[in-house]
Amino acid sequence: MTVLGRLALFFIIVPVVELVLLIQLGQIVGLWPTLALVIFTGVTGAALARLEGLRVLFQFRSELASGRLPGQALLDGISVLVGGAFLLTPGILTDFAGFALLLPTSRRWIQRRVRRALEGQIKAGTIRVVSMAPESSLDPRKGIVIEPKDG
Repeated sequence: MTVLGRLALFFIIVPVVELVLLIQLGQIVGLWPTLALVIFTGVTGAALARLEGLRVLFQFRSELASGRLPGQALLDGISVLVGGAFLLTPGILTDFAGFALLLPTSRRWIQRRVRRALEGQIKAGTIRVVSMAPESSLDPRKGIVIEPKDG
């Protein structure tokens, strides 16, 4: 299955599962508590994403100021951005994933797992690393793009 096919499947299955979970929760605790939970997680998630985003920005600036590449700060920034988007999306699973990406301990654990999975896919050949150069240059080491193999 191609990457586009997997994404389409993901964007169909996740909302359906979220809807089923919200309906079930609404039947158990009622409409108003369920709505309050969705609003609470959205507001709390937005506030936490803002705080973590500012912390990551300061970490990024600090690493640059000390002459280091801000690799971990970039990973944290991407994680906080995705986590914040998940928390703004109504649902139980997305809220869980969003909070996991915003909290530093669980975020590091997720980043380690994703890094290991990507390294494994590169070694197995399911992800191909392609070097690209500007058209005016013949040196292929100018940039690197990672693209998934289809099939």
